[in-house]
Amino acid sequence: MRLTVKICGLRTPEALDVALHGGADMVGFVFFPPSPRHVDFATARRLGTRVEGRALKVALSVDADDQWLAASIEALAPDLLQLHGKETPERVLAVKRRFQLPVMKAIAVETRDDLACVPDHAEVADWLLFDARAPRDATRPGGLGKPFDWRLLKNLDPRVPFMLSGGLNRDNVAEAIEMTAADGVDVSSGVERVPGEKDPDLIRGFIHAARGPSPHPPQAAKSEVKASSAGRGAQGKGGTANEQVTGET
Repeated sequence: MRLTVKICGLRTPEALDVALHGGADMVGFVFFPPSPRHVDFATARRLGTRVEGRALKVALSVDADDQWLAASIEALAPDLLQLHGKETPERVLAVKRRFQLPVMKAIAVETRDDLACVPDHAEVADWLLFDARAPRDATRPGGLGKPFDWRLLKNLDPRVPFMLSGGLNRDNVAEAIEMTAADGVDVSSGVERVPGEKDPDLIRGFIHAARGPSPHPPQAAKSEVKASSAGRGAQGKGGTANEQVTGET
């Protein structure tokens, strides 16, 4: 699998266009009101239409109920759901079965003990995303521009593709990829002037630094995610490890 680049927290047509033209494989939209990157359903519908199949659309939510998920799906028509809260493996599986969409599950990391949940989540999620654990007094679980110790992921093999997030920017993303061998990288605050306001030059710089000047076509990542989802379906914990290999607010 080639490196997947995800630009998350997009809120304007201008920022979305820069990400798409720059070769992002995934574009993320945040459905979480406490976040400065939150988009309402009407905005999500307009932005989603603008993507026109050039990248995977990702709908990010945090401990959302089915009603909220259904409304975000109706608005965005996403290719992938990103669950960025404290959702259990059972909840991940229930979401997949109900909405028939692949799921990326975020895991907050501060110490090696935080990786103990990886096997259970890997049995049901199509992708995992490792983000820095937010401080106790934080109002949101990600998008805080804080990295974690990437060495914790060295030699990690969760048996699904995984994405690295948290504190990434154009200056450190190459080092992060080399250290973790991540299948993808996710950025939000690292390409912003201020929280919620994307900087076009930082978006371009991040994609270039992550993957070089000749990005692979977005359709490649799209087909890989769909193949992963089709192969795993909603089998959940009943499948073997081999059957389940293809995987910021």
